[in-house]
Amino acid sequence: MEFVFALWVLLPAYAANMFPPIANGKIPIDGGRKVKEWRILGDGKTWEGVFLGLFVGVLVGLAEAYLRIPINDMYGIELPVITFLTAFLIPLGALLGDLAGSFIKRRFRMPRGSDAPFLDQLDFLMGALFLSFWFIDLSAAMIVIMFIITPILHRLTNIIGFWLKLKREPW
Repeated sequence: MEFVFALWVLLPAYAANMFPPIANGKIPIDGGRKVKEWRILGDGKTWEGVFLGLFVGVLVGLAEAYLRIPINDMYGIELPVITFLTAFLIPLGALLGDLAGSFIKRRFRMPRGSDAPFLDQLDFLMGALFLSFWFIDLSAAMIVIMFIITPILHRLTNIIGFWLKLKREPW
C-alpha cells in the first residue's frame, strides 16, 4: 500500500515535470543571461514550460483532493491528504528542483540535453519533497519507494517522449 501512497503524492510532481516540453516554449527563464560564458539555465527552461507544468500539476493535485474520499470509500483505504496548498507546493517544488538541476548542470559545463544520471531523475523529486514534506504525512517507506521508482518512471516517460518527438533525447 505504501507504493500506492507514494505514487499518489507524486502524481502532481510527475505531471509538472512531464508537461513543460509540450509547451514548446520560446521565452527562456534566464533571458539568455550567462554566468561567465555559460548560460544560467539554458534555452530548455522556459516560462511557458513552467506555467504549463505548474498548471497541469496543480490540476492533478486538485483532482486528487476531490477524488480522495470517494476512492477511500470505494477501496477501503486512507490515501494521503492532498490539500489546496500541497496541490500547489508539490508541482512548484518539482519545477524549482528541475530548474536547480539545470543550474547545476550548467555550472559543470554540461550542454543542454546532456545526461546527468540521478540528477536529471531526482532533482524534481527533491524539490517536490522539500516544499511539501512539512504538510504531508510521509512514511520512511514512502520516501524510499519514491527514490526507487522515480528514476525508473522518469526514464520510461522520457523514452516515450522521445519516440513521440516531444523530447530531443531519451533521457
